Amino acid sequence: STQSTWELIYMVAPLPAGSNGVDENIERYRIKKMLKSLEEARGNGTSMISLIIPPGEQITKTQKKLLEEAGKASNIKSRVNRQSVEAALTSTRERLKLYPRTPNNGLVIYCGTVFSEDGRSEKKYTIDFEPFKPINRSLYYCGERFDTEPLQELLEDDQRFGFIVVDGNGSLFGTLQGSSKVILQIIKVDLPKKHGRGGQSALRFARLREEKRHNYLRKVTELAVVHFITNDKANVAGLVLAGSADFKTKLSISGMFDPRLAEKIVKIVDVSYGFENGFSQAITLAEDALGNVKYVQEKKLIAKFFEEINVDSPKIVFGLEDSMKLLEMSAVENLLVWENLETLRVTLKHPEKEGEVLVHYLKKDAVSVDAKTHKDAKTGVEYQVVESIPLTEWLIQNYRKFGSKMQFITDKSQEGFQFVKGFGGIGGFLRYGNNFLDDPMASGKEADGDFDPENDFIQSLLTNQRSRLPPMSRPAPISNPLSNFSPNYQYTSIHLLCLLYTSPSPRDRG
Repeated sequence: STQSTWELIYMVAPLPAGSNGVDENIERYRIKKMLKSLEEARGNGTSMISLIIPPGEQITKTQKKLLEEAGKASNIKSRVNRQSVEAALTSTRERLKLYPRTPNNGLVIYCGTVFSEDGRSEKKYTIDFEPFKPINRSLYYCGERFDTEPLQELLEDDQRFGFIVVDGNGSLFGTLQGSSKVILQIIKVDLPKKHGRGGQSALRFARLREEKRHNYLRKVTELAVVHFITNDKANVAGLVLAGSADFKTKLSISGMFDPRLAEKIVKIVDVSYGFENGFSQAITLAEDALGNVKYVQEKKLIAKFFEEINVDSPKIVFGLEDSMKLLEMSAVENLLVWENLETLRVTLKHPEKEGEVLVHYLKKDAVSVDAKTHKDAKTGVEYQVVESIPLTEWLIQNYRKFGSKMQFITDKSQEGFQFVKGFGGIGGFLRYGNNFLDDPMASGKEADGDFDPENDFIQSLLTNQRSRLPPMSRPAPISNPLSNFSPNYQYTSIHLLCLLYTSPSPRDRG
């Protein structure tokens, strides 16, 4: 028989809209991850409730509706299903009591009992949050799964751009919305080429050629209406025409082209390729007209990242270990993370050495989230697992503590795919150079001779300052930066800052 156990599952819901420092990029990621788990959930009978209250609607009105639904639920014949539905309705009503009024952007609640992956136990989901932007749709649904379609629509960007890539070999119709690039249709043609053969029939061949080109353009205009006109109006915010020949220009000025689409043309670009490659090139060339689209912003950001790597800039970092080390040193200004990074941040405690705590970054298949112990493959020591959390969730909760910004990257663009496959899906821009990573003083390792954690650390900082100055302006090496002061003086971080402030370079003092 199926074991029935009730447990409240805590899910990281999005932060309330309007909270200090809320980043829409982060909120989109959190909602996307939450929706993925909600879509996979399956319940027993019709015990899963989806409730959306739009801005301005009264909470009391929704409470009254839930009371009516509770009365109807008492008539359900199946005892198990009836109890599950009644419990879910009660939990939803209790959550509503926490809100004296509907939040500015509306309110979303998901509540219900779902089966675990093994099918032997039941888990209760209860999630409530205010979306990051207004959700102008009212919903009450009670079924065997959660209704996530309204939130999927919320994740879509407001602006949707259409693309027509047309040349003598065929045409491509596509759209770009946020980070989603969609190919709607591809048609291929075989048009006759120009030639000087034919003799007396040369003019007839020319007329046949022009007729086929004309019919081809007519076909393109008809398909443009099919894909980009809905309910007698354009369904895109802008239209980009691209191609390698004069077809795109003829299309834009043709009387066959629908005027509702002609007024939406924002850019006409020349591309070297057709079909899919031409589509990608057209997006790049039309960046000035698509400045607010996430796909374009992401391409620009990663392109800047690659440029810094090409010039061997010290103000760049990539790879999991180095990126996390510099982040915890507050050296990362802008952190780039792949949205599907499957890495766990595992905090381990030594079983015998008191107070020894280690942090490891492991793949999800190397350790389970609910594991109690973990055996180190190198040392053979079996550590006690203190905490195991997805790295992306830990970064969302803590990146502000290090004064950093964070940007999630997809692998849908060519640049994003290269970032994920070639650089481990994590990297960032630094506030200052990372040369100190190779400095034994900064890493805490002993160099030749005795290591003085105070004098040698300050000496290394001043040495780094001098190395960044022009040769003629560098001061003479300092054997001991504290030799001119009283040996009994206790130096603090304030005095250290004062020493750095006396650097001869105005840029270094800044």
